[in-house]
Amino acid sequence: VQLQASGGGTVQSGGSLRLSCAASGFTLDIYTIGWFRQAPGEEREGVSCINGRDGTTYYSDSVKGRHTISGDSAKNTVYLQMNNLKPEDTAVYSCATAPGYYSGHYCLMGSLYDKWGQGTLVTVSS
Repeated sequence: VQLQASGGGTVQSGGSLRLSCAASGFTLDIYTIGWFRQAPGEEREGVSCINGRDGTTYYSDSVKGRHTISGDSAKNTVYLQMNNLKPEDTAVYSCATAPGYYSGHYCLMGSLYDKWGQGTLVTVSS
């Protein structure tokens, strides 16, 4: 049972990256999947989540309109397309799953999640 996050890197302000969260050993569509980030010296922040049953998505105000979360059930993978990146998006991004289905701002609560992948570093230069 494993979550593997990938796709981080260094981009200039205004650039784009797509993060992937691949699951092995279990199927994502019975969970809520969230993306979280943690910048140095900052608390972890939930940025986006997707309800594995109906595909409902939710975003934090800090990324709304710039990032898009989506899932590919055939590949058992969830993506986070990040556009118009800003220096304040610099952080380690991790994906996680929560048992059950959550929507709205509740799905950004890290305490709901019990499986976590390793992080992938995103650095945005000005």
